[in-house]
Amino acid sequence: MIVHICPAADWEAAEDKGFYEGDTLATEGFIHCSPPDWVHVPATLRFRGRTDLLLLEIDDAKVDSVIWEDGVPPAPDGRRFPHVYGRLPLSAVVRVSPYPPLEDGSFPALA
Repeated sequence: MIVHICPAADWEAAEDKGFYEGDTLATEGFIHCSPPDWVHVPATLRFRGRTDLLLLEIDDAKVDSVIWEDGVPPAPDGRRFPHVYGRLPLSAVVRVSPYPPLEDGSFPALA
């Protein structure tokens, strides 16, 4: 299982289109994802305090083009991140949940 942080409006648009492209597929060639135990780190770095975010839980076995690569910048511990190269089929998303920030604007780690 991998996860992706998604603004609610982007998910609504994806449901209308039948697929999800995220905000980086066109510009970077892939959709950024995270392992569940680490998603709070990029969420806090990129989206601190935002209240309109959803967490997409993705069955990576249902996605043909997941590649684990170094982050940008690379994580100090050598951790790698899953990137989806291509459109994400909605059928690969097994759960969509609100992902609200904590009081200080950071995001919680997943249990």
